[in-house]
Amino acid sequence: MGDGSVLDQEQMTMHAPLLTDGLKHGLESLSGTNVMKRTKRTETKTAEQSLHEEHLPHGIHETAEEVKHGWFVGSIDQGTTSSRFLIFNGEGDPVASHQIEFENLYPKSGWHEHEPMGLLSSVEECIEEAMRKFSELGYSKADIRSIGITNQRETTVVWDSNTGEPLCNAVVWPDTRTKALVRELKSREDADTLTELCGLPLSTYPSSVKLLWLIENVDSVKQAYEEGRLAFGTVDSWLIYRLNGGAQAEYPVHVTDSTNASRTMFMNLRTLQYDDRLLKFFRIDKTKIKLPKIVPSSDPKCFGKVASGALAGVPIAGCLGDQSSALVGQCGFSPGQAKNTYGTGCFLLYNVGTEPVISKYGLLATVAYDFGHGRKPVYALEGSIAVAGAGVKFLMNNLGFVDESSKITELAESVEDNGGVVFVTAFSGLFAPYWIDNAKGTLFGITQHTSKGHIARATLEATCYQTKAILDAMEKDSNHKLESLAVDGGLSNSDLCMQTQADISGIRVDRPAMRETTALGAAIAAGLATGVWKELEDLKEVNQNGRKVFSPKIEAATANKLFAKWEQAVEMSRGWVTNDSEEFE
Repeated sequence: MGDGSVLDQEQMTMHAPLLTDGLKHGLESLSGTNVMKRTKRTETKTAEQSLHEEHLPHGIHETAEEVKHGWFVGSIDQGTTSSRFLIFNGEGDPVASHQIEFENLYPKSGWHEHEPMGLLSSVEECIEEAMRKFSELGYSKADIRSIGITNQRETTVVWDSNTGEPLCNAVVWPDTRTKALVRELKSREDADTLTELCGLPLSTYPSSVKLLWLIENVDSVKQAYEEGRLAFGTVDSWLIYRLNGGAQAEYPVHVTDSTNASRTMFMNLRTLQYDDRLLKFFRIDKTKIKLPKIVPSSDPKCFGKVASGALAGVPIAGCLGDQSSALVGQCGFSPGQAKNTYGTGCFLLYNVGTEPVISKYGLLATVAYDFGHGRKPVYALEGSIAVAGAGVKFLMNNLGFVDESSKITELAESVEDNGGVVFVTAFSGLFAPYWIDNAKGTLFGITQHTSKGHIARATLEATCYQTKAILDAMEKDSNHKLESLAVDGGLSNSDLCMQTQADISGIRVDRPAMRETTALGAAIAAGLATGVWKELEDLKEVNQNGRKVFSPKIEAATANKLFAKWEQAVEMSRGWVTNDSEEFE
């Protein structure tokens, strides 16, 4: 999922709620007389023939009426703390879902692992349960055209290509065991050439350093590498491989898409293929390892079909890393469109068009999506904020301001403004675009008049100020004027926070009623490949019902003064960390 600098093991997990308001909104449309017992599509072929046929290339369908009204698309959403499976209709509404939380492992300080078979079984169970609910609505797998996958990025899985069994636990994206290795790699003369090739700076996050550490430190992985039977992949690759039958499949499917491959530091950002210079830098001999083939994010055949279970025979036709998937789910298809997911922290993605932009202002360059079939890949700039919802939890758990996080907005609204209080929530330094690793959380402007409400409002404002700083950097890097900011995630439920975001940034903030945008993005990728939607133009009405728009209500000059005060506070928060052991990579 993440990038930038080391996070607390609980940070940036955006998929924890068991049933969000957005999903409830979609399911409510199924109740009463609106239960989706729609007229079944008219077909001349049997359902079984439809299910097992070789699906037609993108944009070619049996009939337009059949495609528009008859099909559903499934979406696997595999996150850091939970796995989910959702089924969407052609309007982008979720009609059935299931979620399972699983165990995160922390065997040593700074280590963060997942059990690969546990990830797989959680996904399989979610599919079975969601399909059971789907069948209760009168449907079957014959109604599901295809499924997509979205996943936590950078998390690294290695397995034996002969048996298909994992060689060790997966190393999860915020794991920091590679700190010393990263320092060693950064000391090399050619280290400063990497970002221009792959868009990412050296840090503990990319899969490359995780894989190298495993090869050099885990005997079973090292032996498999030397014997040429080591298979590597991110979570998407692992799930696709196993869902297709793994090593027992007649033709094992070992692939990844470019949004996930762009987080490994092995892929050239312009060619969307592995770059020998990058592999060599990370001491990877490609003759000794099986790397997943890089394919477009949307394709009817590259990802294979589900081999068994409730979806046996259904094509896997879409794959996107979670943040790219959220951008797609928000229909951010034009340069200048951006999305922000307000979770424990924040991830911003900004569409820069069909040419990559290497940032000069502290951002990351990545692939937004690649829908193939003659379309050019689309790139994005990315920025992350360490503390968003985590700031609310701090007020609740550490200071006892509220007993439920949902009450923080009410507390903040108990005062007219922040009373001069500015809260730089740098609990573990500041991320993009500042990258200040020696900052600590600091409250400014406290007086005898200061109340809990002022501090609560300043906490919400801190996320909005950091978001504006990233958006400003994105505009400078891309030379695209920001059109609007699409939002999702738990903190986006706060009208006060979203209005503050619009005021401070001077732009329109667009919040959909159905906020399962990450899962929807993978469904869109799959649906485009298999004819549920023919072109991007067909998606303009998807997930549009019930959207709320927040427009700026204060003058630009006032917003600029407020932001200048924030920037002053950021500068004053520097230098609180003096012990190297306290710093993060």
